[in-house]
Amino acid sequence: MTTIVVVKKKNQIAIGADTLVTFGETRLPGDYEANNKIIRVGDSLVGLAGSTAHFEVLRRVLGNLEHPRLHSRHEVFETFLNAHHELKEKYFLNPKEEDDDPYESSQITALIANPSGIYGVYSYREVFSFDRFWAIGSGRNFALGAMYAAYGSKRTATQIAQIGVNAGAEFDKSSSGPSRVFDFPINPT
Repeated sequence: MTTIVVVKKKNQIAIGADTLVTFGETRLPGDYEANNKIIRVGDSLVGLAGSTAHFEVLRRVLGNLEHPRLHSRHEVFETFLNAHHELKEKYFLNPKEEDDDPYESSQITALIANPSGIYGVYSYREVFSFDRFWAIGSGRNFALGAMYAAYGSKRTATQIAQIGVNAGAEFDKSSSGPSRVFDFPINPT
């Protein structure tokens, strides 16, 4: 799977990811393939966990939406609601998970970072807004623990994000470096 992290601290936001792709028992490390689990959508960076099929599909879907707004929980929800329709109609998304699911699944788990904040999106289009940090993917528990331990220090958001991705890559069998971390300043409120 992956380790994707996002951190907000003082006047900075950082988002990072490992670069490993797996196919069953086969590992394709980042040194062998130009895999980027973080895509740009306007002034937002979106980290994706799950199937590698999501990367190009979401890049196209979000890039083709007339106004993909990602600057509040409500905007993220509306954007992913519109994306869900296109995922089904144009890209043949299979929205089925379990028979008793309350809603169709978008089969997507994502973290979003932009100058307005950090957001998480889950398969039923649940949207969360995070104040400090969060992680997704199979390495998330290792990343969360490492970032929790580092957050109270003098480290920057970028350094804490790097620590989180490194912890996921170190201990999660489905995550590996090299990692990529991007950062930018937060809009003053």
